[in-house]
Amino acid sequence: MKIKIINKSDHPLPHYETLASAGMDLRANSTEAITLQPLERTIVKTGLFIELPIGYEAQVRPRSGLAAKKGITVLNAPGTVDADYRGEIGVILVNLSNEPFTVENGERIAQLVIARHERAEWIEVEELTDTTRGAGGFGSTGTK
Repeated sequence: MKIKIINKSDHPLPHYETLASAGMDLRANSTEAITLQPLERTIVKTGLFIELPIGYEAQVRPRSGLAAKKGITVLNAPGTVDADYRGEIGVILVNLSNEPFTVENGERIAQLVIARHERAEWIEVEELTDTTRGAGGFGSTGTK
């Protein structure tokens, strides 16, 4: 699939690192370093603008290494970029560690996954089909 993109950063376009990669790394695009204090959040711009076809979304997800090693994650994971959005892609980063974290220009801060999605049509009914699980919620499908 081909997707139109404008790159206003000095960084290369996002790309798949391996043949089997689902996501492409997004890089910070800033004129100066951004320091996130513990529990602080901010929107980090990428310099990227995309035009997705209708029926697709771009999901902004955390990078596992950044989350595991530094406690930095995407606050609204996964963030959704809709097909009709034409603004700059921003990443809501949060520092869940106990140490300040500095985001440098060009640093890989998140990953972008392009995904097809469906549109639902609601059918109002008076009751739903019964299942074994029923209304069992959080933790109801197992004891461990």
